Amino acid sequence: MIGELAALGAALCWTFSAVFYKRALTSTKPIPANTVRCLGTSLVLVAVLALAGRIEVLAELPEYAVFLACASGVVGLGLGDTLYMLSLKSLGVSRAVPITCVYPLFNLVWAYLLAGEAITVQVAAGAAVIVAGVWLLSMEKTEKTAETTKERDLKGVFFALFTAITWSISISMINLAVKNADSLEKVYAVNTLRLVAVAVLLTVYSLAAGKGLGSFNVGWKSVMLLLSGGVIAIGLGWLLLTFSFLYTPESQAVPISSTTPLFSTLAGVAFLRERVTTKIGLGSSMVVAGIFIIFTA
Repeated sequence: MIGELAALGAALCWTFSAVFYKRALTSTKPIPANTVRCLGTSLVLVAVLALAGRIEVLAELPEYAVFLACASGVVGLGLGDTLYMLSLKSLGVSRAVPITCVYPLFNLVWAYLLAGEAITVQVAAGAAVIVAGVWLLSMEKTEKTAETTKERDLKGVFFALFTAITWSISISMINLAVKNADSLEKVYAVNTLRLVAVAVLLTVYSLAAGKGLGSFNVGWKSVMLLLSGGVIAIGLGWLLLTFSFLYTPESQAVPISSTTPLFSTLAGVAFLRERVTTKIGLGSSMVVAGIFIIFTA
């Protein structure tokens, strides 16, 4: 039960972080926002290790774990989370989060293409339910009917789907990185390292883009929202998911963590006053139901 509860905790963390991100993105662009979030959160995680007197645990990680952790950070937190913020900015929490949470479906695709695993009728049925749920979410009409709004929505769906793909790759990498980890301390170190790697990359990119330190000028309110969301999502949420891999197979932990749409729909209504229609509610439920159908096959 420890692994399952940890994965569920990750889903809850990602739900609350989406609310912080959405609020910050009203006045901040996605790339600067992601840079500030990753840089600030990485400093917090490293500080915790330093205060605990265990900073040397980073050097104790095997080479393959270091490589996979860094690659996972670049793919999942760098590319994936930037796309995620773009989708949040375009679609809102109640629509973007359910679409991004089809990432377990892509993990299934990698298993079929790379490992030759058979696709059963039950798995095909689950995939059909997921596709139908995503269709309902992406086809939901907004109050505005201008062509620019429709174009923005299509881009938002595109960003959300590619977020799911990058997250699925990142999750597979981080699972391999902690395969032989024997303590929560090493799991924490892997999670910290992947964040430090992407924070360095995004910082260098921002400075090289020509704006210098101006790239980090997003306003103190946005900084606090992004840092709060980062600590909750990456510091705690990803730590819980990574920790769950020590006790629960990836095929069980990942779909449990993808129940975020159910919580995000409620959060979107409670904190952001987003309108949840029948299509959004049904689509969110179908996405989660389809994922569980697949992983109980």
